[in-house]
Amino acid sequence: MKTSVTVRFAIAAILIVLTAFLLQARGRTEIVPSHLPLAGFPAQLAGWNSTEIVLDEGTLAVLGQGDFLERVYRDPNGKLPYVDIFLAYFPSQRTRETPHSPQHCLPGSGWNPVENTRVRLSWPGHAPFPANRYVITKGSQRRLVLYWFWAHDRGVASEYWAKYYLVRDAIRMNRSDGSLVRLVTPMIPGETPEAAQQRILPFSSAVLPILDNYIPR
Repeated sequence: MKTSVTVRFAIAAILIVLTAFLLQARGRTEIVPSHLPLAGFPAQLAGWNSTEIVLDEGTLAVLGQGDFLERVYRDPNGKLPYVDIFLAYFPSQRTRETPHSPQHCLPGSGWNPVENTRVRLSWPGHAPFPANRYVITKGSQRRLVLYWFWAHDRGVASEYWAKYYLVRDAIRMNRSDGSLVRLVTPMIPGETPEAAQQRILPFSSAVLPILDNYIPR
């Protein structure tokens, strides 16, 4: 186990150094594509209306330079728990402004991960891609978290793969833009992670086809 952790750490360190070197070496000619502001992301999804969460200055300072949106979508019939959607888009990662993994920030907010697995998401006409599924707890509260990294019409769950594609796209496309997509919902007492995931899939299915409008291909 210790050897495995050491190897993963070494791979991550190499990728981070290589990413920084290659992104800086590309000079000032980076292509920063135009995109629709996240503020225009639909306020209604899957028939549910939303309330926007205003991010405070401290949170924005931690997130860095980018475009961010958090909304809470609620069942109009009041029968199902809400779904919180957070989007973070970074037009350029050359200044080392990158998506922050929920694995790191959720424990800092007092939430403890009790389950971590990978699932596959898809929609008609698009190849399935991996996403992270977390169950987190705080006291008697439980939350289901789905999140993935999204760039250029490609979704990955692993931070390592996200770094790999960042380097590859910087070389091939002269672009370093990327994003994080995160969905969170309270779990009903006795609800299994699989049942909670099925419950919020209509939201992921509503989000996925329009991501490319706000996060350029």
